[in-house]
Amino acid sequence: MSPTSAPATGGRIGVLLVNLGTPDATNYWAMRRYLKEFLSDRRVVEESRFKWWLVLNLIILTVRPGRKGRDYDKIWNKERDESPLKTVTRAQSDRLEELLDKVGNRIRVDWAMRYGNPSIRSRLEALADQNCERILLVPLYPQYAAATTATVCDEAFRALTKMRFQPALRVAAPYYAEPAYIDALAASLNAELAKLKFKPDVILASFHGVPEAYIEKGDPYVAHCTETTRLLRQKLKLDEERLVMTFQSRFGKAEWVKPYTDATVESLARQGVKSLAVIMPGFAADCLETLEEIAMENAEIFKHAGGVNFAAIPCLNDSAPSMAVIRDIVSRELKGWI
Repeated sequence: MSPTSAPATGGRIGVLLVNLGTPDATNYWAMRRYLKEFLSDRRVVEESRFKWWLVLNLIILTVRPGRKGRDYDKIWNKERDESPLKTVTRAQSDRLEELLDKVGNRIRVDWAMRYGNPSIRSRLEALADQNCERILLVPLYPQYAAATTATVCDEAFRALTKMRFQPALRVAAPYYAEPAYIDALAASLNAELAKLKFKPDVILASFHGVPEAYIEKGDPYVAHCTETTRLLRQKLKLDEERLVMTFQSRFGKAEWVKPYTDATVESLARQGVKSLAVIMPGFAADCLETLEEIAMENAEIFKHAGGVNFAAIPCLNDSAPSMAVIRDIVSRELKGWI
């Protein structure tokens, strides 16, 4: 082997899985801390700094923590006293470490939350303390958005500024069109549909929404969601009327990308659709937006408008197909390091 093609050697290699975030508890003050960190991020809310400070601190952080805390209570993992997102992300990290053990004992796998705990900074420091001289950052967002992927990178780079010895850092690319990801979505959907006592007339692919202004500024998020949906339709042999793309979780008074999930759910029921299934391809793990907003709120909207059968399809979570996707991404990104 020539010197130019020899693999890198040295210290250990860290892999850090990162998801959006979670409050530490469902009480008012825990929710307030979490929402303040999340909604103070300039990548998430691109409003005038002074105007948004007033709205956030005088209105939103007074009212919203109590309401969102009640929503989290509905889905909270009481056994572990944590949110499902934290439970699943930990499981993904543990399973990935088992899968990568076969590659070599130089690899350490950890997980973090962009908002809340464990923080990105704390886990980067923990990996560095384990002699990880190279770290692969894996944002668990299939589709890129500045408000998700970019802010993970922002926080990681901020953490590096506090470190005397900075490990080399790589960031995994978004995987919205990866064949393994599309295959996993299709296999998961087919398996879950086979368990239902009804056949859905329509399937919604619901992605988290973003303000239209962000797309106009050049964010590729909607293009990524569209490509994921196109490939999934192709894989499942469904047309645009059977597999419909929508966007959920809008916040505030600005116009967000359309069509809206809740409005579409209501409209379909009023048009006579009796059976509906919803998948959430943009979420790597079940969380408040999937377990409460879709499985509870939107199910109620559908049935109130005349629908009968509603199914929220679980996210990939730490299933075997999900772990195959994450393993493939990590293995590809680690080339040259192992």
